[in-house]
Amino acid sequence: MKVGIIRCLMTEDVCPGTMDFIVTREGKGAFQETGPVDIVGFVTCGGCPGKRAIPRAKMLVERGAEAIVLASCISKGNPIGYPCPHFANLRDAVMKAVGPEIPVIEWTH
Repeated sequence: MKVGIIRCLMTEDVCPGTMDFIVTREGKGAFQETGPVDIVGFVTCGGCPGKRAIPRAKMLVERGAEAIVLASCISKGNPIGYPCPHFANLRDAVMKAVGPEIPVIEWTH
């Protein structure tokens, strides 16, 4: 499976995404059921409230993503301990934008 990962812009300065790359490569965390996956793109939401996540999700699908992944920095607040207050709206908007045939995975690790 090929995935596109959307991460939080606010955590970009404190997290290089290392664990996201590890869990996708090793098929761990959110990828235990799928096994290892390939990353076709690793982008940010564009900053609060995450409106740029919508066109970026579409772009990732156009570039081969078979699923969109919202990194744990958005849904769980890793590593700063502050989940995105816009998570539900961002998730719902991305799901609507990519359609029901593209799953949206809500976390990475």
